[in-house]
Order: sequence, then C-alpha cells, then structure tokens
Amino acid sequence: MQLNKYGVSNDVIPERLTISGLQQLYKDQALTPREIMETITLRAEEDRDMNIWIVPPSMERIAPYLERLETMDKEEYPLWGIPFAVKDNIDVNGYPTTAACPDFAYPPSEHAAVVQKLIDAGAVPVGKTNLDQFATGLVGTRSPYGDTHNAYRPELISGGSSSGSPVAVARGQAAFALGTDTAGSGRVPAALNRLVGWKPSLGAWSLRGVVPASASLDCVTVFTHRLQEALLIDEVVRSADEKDHWSRSIPMQSSAAPLKLLIPDQKDLFYGPFEKEYKEAWGQAKNRLAALGIPVEPINTDLFMEAAKLLYDDALVAERWAGLGPFIEAHPGSTFPVTEKVLRSGAGDAYSASSVFQAMHRLQSYKRQAAVLLENSVLVMPTCGGTWRREDVARNPIAANRDMGRYTNHCNLLDLCAAAVPADDAADLLPFGITFFALSGQEHLIVNTAAKYESQTEEPIEHLRSPLTKEESLPDNSGTTQVAVCGLHMRGYPLEVQMQSAGAKFIKEARTAPKYQLVKLNTSPAKPGLIKVNEGGASIQLEVWEIPLEAFGEFTASIPAPLGIGKIELEDGTEVPGFICEVYAAEGAENITEAGGWRKAVPLP
Repeated sequence: MQLNKYGVSNDVIPERLTISGLQQLYKDQALTPREIMETITLRAEEDRDMNIWIVPPSMERIAPYLERLETMDKEEYPLWGIPFAVKDNIDVNGYPTTAACPDFAYPPSEHAAVVQKLIDAGAVPVGKTNLDQFATGLVGTRSPYGDTHNAYRPELISGGSSSGSPVAVARGQAAFALGTDTAGSGRVPAALNRLVGWKPSLGAWSLRGVVPASASLDCVTVFTHRLQEALLIDEVVRSADEKDHWSRSIPMQSSAAPLKLLIPDQKDLFYGPFEKEYKEAWGQAKNRLAALGIPVEPINTDLFMEAAKLLYDDALVAERWAGLGPFIEAHPGSTFPVTEKVLRSGAGDAYSASSVFQAMHRLQSYKRQAAVLLENSVLVMPTCGGTWRREDVARNPIAANRDMGRYTNHCNLLDLCAAAVPADDAADLLPFGITFFALSGQEHLIVNTAAKYESQTEEPIEHLRSPLTKEESLPDNSGTTQVAVCGLHMRGYPLEVQMQSAGAKFIKEARTAPKYQLVKLNTSPAKPGLIKVNEGGASIQLEVWEIPLEAFGEFTASIPAPLGIGKIELEDGTEVPGFICEVYAAEGAENITEAGGWRKAVPLP
C-alpha cells in the first residue's frame, strides 16, 4: 500500500473526483474531506508545470471550510465536502481576483453570488484557476501565468478562456469547476478535455461578483464529468438575483424530447492539424444522434455563422473595450499583448455609435430567425472543428483563436443555452465533443437529448483512459443495479428496512419524466402506485437506490401485485428499474398525482 506524505493511501483515492463518487466514499467512511483536500494539494503541486492554477490549493486556505463541515449534517447539504475550482475572474473572498492580470488584482470583500450558493450547499473552494486574460480568448495561451496544458496531451492547447478550470477537473484536482462563457469559454475547453460544459440561459445564474468581459453576453458555467452532476450544480445556483441587473428568473422545466435535432449540412466543418480525425469523429457522433429516436434534419447554418461574426468582427466588440478600456489606458504595458490587440479593436475610433446600433439591429434580425428555426428543436454541432498544438497558436494567435469559435460565438449573441458533452475520441488521447443548443429557457430539451446521447457512449466516462498515471480505483459497482422507489421503501418510511436488509444503499433523490400518474392504493397500509400514461402525466418525486444483484431477484419476487419492477424514465431521459403499478389498480384508487410525490401526499409523522 502506497501512502502519500499525509499518510493517506493512494489506492483508495479515485483519480477522477466526481460528486457522486465522493458522496459515496464519505457515506461509506472510506475517506474524509480533509484527506481529499490533502490529495488535491499534492496533485496540484505535481502538475505545477501545467499552469492550471493562479492561486493553487493550499491546506491553509482550505482549513476554515473543513472546520465548517464539522458543524454541518452531510445529509442536509447536497454538496457537503465536494471540492471545486473557480476561474480567477470570479470572486472568492480570501483570494485575490486577478482576471490573469497582476496589475488588475483586487481583494474581494465577499464571494460571488454563485460561489456563495455553492458554499452554502457544503462545497469547498480549493483555488483560483488560470484563464485567457480578461476572459478574452478560446485557446488557453493568453496568460502571463503561462499556457495551460491540455489534460491529456501537453503539447495541445487546453482551450480557453476558462483554461485552468476544466484541466483541474480532468486531472483530479476538483470534482467540478466554475468557468465563464461569452464566446464559448465554457464549452471549448470542455470538449478539449473530455468533460461536460454546461452553459445555462443568459441571466439564469447570477453574474454578481464576476469580472465582465462583454457584460450583456457573459454567463457563469460549470465543468463536470457527467451531465447529471452539472444539473445538480444548476439546481443549487439557478435563481434570480435582485442585486444583479442582468439576472432573470428562468426556472428549469421538466425534461422533454424536442421535435427534432438540427445538424449542419456543410461539408467543410473542420480545420487544423487533426482535421481528418475530427471529421471522422463527427461522422460517428451523427450516427449516434440518429439512434436517439428523434428526427434529425440537416440545415444550412449560415445564420449562426453570420451572427457569430458580430462578436469580434463588427461593432459589438466595442462592449469589451467599454468595460476594460479605461484600465488598459491607465496601465500601459500591463495587458498581455495579444489580448490588448483584441480589446483595442473595439476602441472608440474603430466604430461609431451608429455602427453599434446597426450591428444590434442585424443581431435582432438573426435572433428572430433563430427563434423560428429552433422552436421546440435542438441544434447539434461539433463543439470545435479542430484543435491546435500550443506552438501553432504561438505562430498565429489570432487566426487559431478565431477558428476555435466557429461553432460557439453565436450562442450568447442569439440568447441560447447549451451543453457541450464528450463524444468518442477523435484519436488516442484526442478528445472530441459535440454541443446541444436550444432557445433561452429551453434547457429541458437539451437535458433530454444530451442525457440520451451520453448514455450511448461505448463505455462510461469514468472508465476511459485516465490522464494520470495511477491505475483507476473507483468503487466496483459491477455487482449492483439501481432501483427507483416512490413510497414506503423511501428513507424514513416503514419498508426502508427491507432496502437495508437487502444491502441496498441510497444514491440520490430524483424525479420521473412528466409521463406518470401516482395513485394511493386501497391497501393497508396505503401504498403508492406509479403508472405511466400517454397523456395527463406529471413528474413524480422518487429515490434511486443501489442494490446488490444477488439480492435483487429475491427482493423483486417479494413485491405483491399490482406492483412490480419495470423501467422508469427519469427526467434526464435515462431509465432505471423501479416500482411500477398495473393500470387496472388505478380504478377506485385516489389520484394523488398533483401532490408530486408520496412524501407530500403522505408525509412522515
């Protein structure tokens, strides 16, 4: 058994830190948050030359959060003990905010609104990550703190501007990480480092405490290994913020399938030294999309390409100069050269007030066209059409960066939400990803399709080759199955003891797809009956447990009619075994669907 310098066995610490994996380890008392944080600091130190961090993890800064965890009931806090990284243009009290410009640095007096919500949920910020200076760039090489290396192949770019955040997650130094997205900074580096990049609708997450790039287009994002974990973060932080004038109330709706998937019909989508590999990977991705059971329609995407040009090649780039120009003028020589060149392209003598309004009017026309085209539909594109070696970007920084934004720049301009998800690698250790887009407030369409696509990957993301050198040591779940329960077997109810006797472990709370009716059966004691219906259904609250396969058969055989075990569709589009009820039992039973779940209909005393 190999021990690290803190005396913790490396054999029990997963190389990838996921929210669900850590929660299970904490529940099993296999590891403590302190041991995880100590391991993170060691990994960050080992990867120092990768330029992931501006302020790296240190036990001294993390200690107050660990002390706070000791006063908190882990069952009541959904992110208890979960380590996360923060892009260094987002305020974390106790850390300087630099935006990757030392002369710009300031000590924030409070946490950014999203950081505060995560801490309130029990999460632990472990450090501030590197970025393309002032969040201006999509390559991860525009920082005085050094180029951030790709998590898998150090000669390749990490993607930007949120460069350090995804690499920290991919390298096992955080379970999730915050980024920001104006032109694709929450999606490009996700694709290049085999992660999910979740970009909510503009205004759905507060921007209070975030250094603006283009304030009207900025968005806080999150990087995770799995879509479901990104949705957990979304659930924690999504809310209107009366102190943020960009904030909007955009509730998350229940998952639903779109009418169709739209894909580009262009053939010349790809670029760079890995053009051939990316083209082949996109072909495989299209085959998977065709197997989702949703109509796929090729479309001309010139609309999105034209809208994308407005961000850097037209007057709207002036918004970046409006926010940062005064600092640059007052601090000559402080800004990274290529960053200053980009920002000065929007300076006052470059565009007139009239040209800004002309660009705004063109954009409004594009928005209207996009709204018609995407109504109840999801657009799917390669997240990136290629990638670059870091030396390639050094030779041609502007053109290389522009290419990385081909399929991302339009998103926030057109007020779309998006999720970048991993697809099959383009080559050995060359990640490739695709992005699902929908209109503002229609994240539920993305959730449905992205979850289905994610479930079709050839092997679980956790089991893909690690970017690290140690052998994978995730818990072995090969001898278990999940089971969904919606009534007396839930925690606190009389039949929970049957779950425990079968060796089952609680995994998470969840909801069904909005396709179910819940009835109260005329039994003693009263039991719930979950029935899938063609119309008039709702999303019903339930719990997902994990049960050993060797006990599952006996457990299933003990279930009395009209109940049984079947497949239940969850709101994210996935299916798990669970308690279902035969339709005939609904006759004469009380319909309690409106309550939304057994806990509200029949609360515990």
